[in-house]
Amino acid sequence: MTAPPQILSLPCWTGTPVAVPLEGGLSNESWRVTDAAGQHVARFGRDFPFHHVDRAREVATARAAHATGFGPAVEYAAPGVSVVQFIASRTWTADDVRAAPDRIGALLRRFHDGMARHISGTPYIFWPFHVIRDYARTIAVGGSPFAEGLPRWLALAERLEAAQIALPVIFGHHDLLPANILDDGDRLWLIDYEYAGFGTAMFDLAGVASNAGMTPDETAALLHSYLGHAPEPAFQRAFDAMQCASLLREAMWAMVSDIHLAAPGADYRAYAQENLTRLDAALDQFTQTHGTL
Repeated sequence: MTAPPQILSLPCWTGTPVAVPLEGGLSNESWRVTDAAGQHVARFGRDFPFHHVDRAREVATARAAHATGFGPAVEYAAPGVSVVQFIASRTWTADDVRAAPDRIGALLRRFHDGMARHISGTPYIFWPFHVIRDYARTIAVGGSPFAEGLPRWLALAERLEAAQIALPVIFGHHDLLPANILDDGDRLWLIDYEYAGFGTAMFDLAGVASNAGMTPDETAALLHSYLGHAPEPAFQRAFDAMQCASLLREAMWAMVSDIHLAAPGADYRAYAQENLTRLDAALDQFTQTHGTL
């Protein structure tokens, strides 16, 4: 596949660049670029107001993540494109996350404890229940085949939100899909900061667990690693509810993407249905453990 001219003409390269596409990503286009200075990743993506994504804010967060030791260095940024250091690493899968819940818990603890002091500019707040409600507005007017389910999902979101508990405000990643975790053999890296912002730890904890399909024993190890002790019953109930909210938000993300995006190879409707199916299973598990919401 020939690299598009907008990659090869970027002013940040040393010598003649050679670019190959990187797989993955449901909303962005990424290329690995090799020039005389080494290897880099060029990432193209515009602002997505329907997803609350601001690329300038994403780049600022990526710079903070590098300063804190969690993300690759940002080497170049301009409207619509960023170039970051290439990390020779393996992209994690759900199996990798499930096999190392204690390692993930420790990583998130460090991330939440360290990021806020490095963030500059106008702060962004991520609250998944606001996101769900705003996605519902887009789905309702966008001609989505999923629109008929909105009353049920909004009512569910209200109950899931009511199950939450007060927690300290931290700076979170909020998009902890397994593919956003890289392993270079010595350490873990986090990439893709589109949804990063201030919130509570609960969505990151529940999101990494639900996205990887963790079992109750695996989530127990995750929470013990993060908290330093077993969670109190109210925390556990809120966490299990937030796992459901994470799956609902991911499903509705796909529904909104189906209206506005057309990434090559992406089947947003199938991805939405996959997450709705997983949501039903998570709700059944919640009911078995805690009773009805």
